[in-house]
Amino acid sequence: MSESPATPAPDSRARRWLASAPIDDPVDRRNAPMLQIVLILIGCVPPLMWLYRIAISALPWRPGETASVLMSLALSTMAWIGLAMIRRGRFRAAASLVLGVVALLMVLSYATSGLAAQVYEQPVQVVWIAIAGLVLGRRALWWMYGWMIVAFAIGFAVDVRAGRITAASLADEAIGAAITAILFLLIAIVIDRAVAALRESLREANRRGNELVRINRRLEAEIAEHARVRDQLVHALKVEAVGRLASGVAHDFNNLLGLMLGYAQRSRNSREPDELRRSLDGMESAARRAASITQNLLNFSRNDATRIELFDAGRAIREMEPMLKQLLDPSIRMRIAVAGDEALPVRFDPAQFALIALNVAANANHAMPDGGRFEIDVQPCGPYVDVVFTDTGPGVAEDLRERIFEPFFTTKPSGQGTGLGLAVAANLVRNAGGTLDVENAPGAGARFRMRLPRAEPAAP
Repeated sequence: MSESPATPAPDSRARRWLASAPIDDPVDRRNAPMLQIVLILIGCVPPLMWLYRIAISALPWRPGETASVLMSLALSTMAWIGLAMIRRGRFRAAASLVLGVVALLMVLSYATSGLAAQVYEQPVQVVWIAIAGLVLGRRALWWMYGWMIVAFAIGFAVDVRAGRITAASLADEAIGAAITAILFLLIAIVIDRAVAALRESLREANRRGNELVRINRRLEAEIAEHARVRDQLVHALKVEAVGRLASGVAHDFNNLLGLMLGYAQRSRNSREPDELRRSLDGMESAARRAASITQNLLNFSRNDATRIELFDAGRAIREMEPMLKQLLDPSIRMRIAVAGDEALPVRFDPAQFALIALNVAANANHAMPDGGRFEIDVQPCGPYVDVVFTDTGPGVAEDLRERIFEPFFTTKPSGQGTGLGLAVAANLVRNAGGTLDVENAPGAGARFRMRLPRAEPAAP
């Protein structure tokens, strides 16, 4: 029985809707959900309250309530207009419009009802100072505080003119109004400092984030360039190895051509159908072997992208035996030994695996100009597979053993080596989680040990 996809919770849908306003600035985008909620509340709550006051409440209509209704509905209307502007991406324009209307209505409210009548509204007016600072910044905060002080002064003057403040209490009322203004000033200072610290922290975080993005892009470009150069270098080493194989290939091709010419001569001198068939079969076999040698060289030398595959290291070494014999001088005897009959799977690029083996074999060939023995042993070693190359040359001096894998380090004469083969081989093995090291074999010669992680065999 299939399950129907989970339906998002209503609060989740509401959060996504609030955050979906098309606003580019990251600070404004973070403030947008909060301001939208405030505007929705301002747009809904006052009309509902006045609807209750007009339609349900039994209290008589008091003087001044008509002006309050008009100002509340005007503020609610501007809240809906501001919300529509935010949904169209005009966040700062909407915030400025709403705060401007609030400041104007606040001045009108104090001008109509005086300062004393607004004493219960003043805690709510602190919210507008906070919104101005958080949404539009320090300048808007102090503009809103200035308009609030103007409204206080107008309301105080209205109370004096209306006789609500007598001459005897004038000083006390003035001190009380000044204390209220100072309290609002302290609140504005705290909000100003908090907003400045928050915006400075955000600018610093954005600066560091942008710097990290630039560094990441530069690293990605350097990694891509490194990979490109490495692939080119690997291909160049393949071509170099093919060049070293050329003499052995030429020898094999001469033998194969001799066989085909011999079969052709035999078929020309014979009229027996069976003899002709055997000659043609021999010519076809020799041609197929020549094509196989050519195809192997083409497959090895082509500039393919790195392809990590699962293959048997022992079988791969055995399949390389013809190429290795072509690379080594006839005076060098070669032996390949694979421990046991079990599979020794590794994850590596087969072409790069062959390149490493050919490079080590070429170095061994160079180290034994008068002939010798070259051996390859493939054996398990716990969670690894070891491919050990041993020659009977002079070995590697102790002072050179640490430098033999350095790029461009070579002991060969000028023009006979770049010093990159072993460095590239070590890098390829290291990237696969393995190691490539060298030691002197017992008696004489060098022993290179390529250790690769043993992979899980492929499922049948």
